[in-house]
Amino acid sequence: MREGRLGYNQENDRYGLLSSDLWVHTGFHCGERIEVFVDDKWISSRMEMNPRREWYLVGTPYSGNLEYIRARIEK
Repeated sequence: MREGRLGYNQENDRYGLLSSDLWVHTGFHCGERIEVFVDDKWISSRMEMNPRREWYLVGTPYSGNLEYIRARIEK
C-alpha cells in the first residue's frame, strides 16, 4: 500500500495522493478505489463528484475540500 494525504493538483483539476509533498498518484478519476482513515480505521471508498461539481469520498463524511485527508492506495 502507498499511504499519504490527499491534495488538490491544479495541473489536472483533480485530487491526488501526496507523500512528503511528492505526488504518489497525480489525480484520481471518478470511481477509482481508495482507502481513507476515518475514526481510527481504514474505510474502503472511491472518489466521486456530486452535481455541484464537488469531490466527495463515498461512505465517508468527507465532501468538498478534501485536502490533508489521510488516504492510501494499492501499489
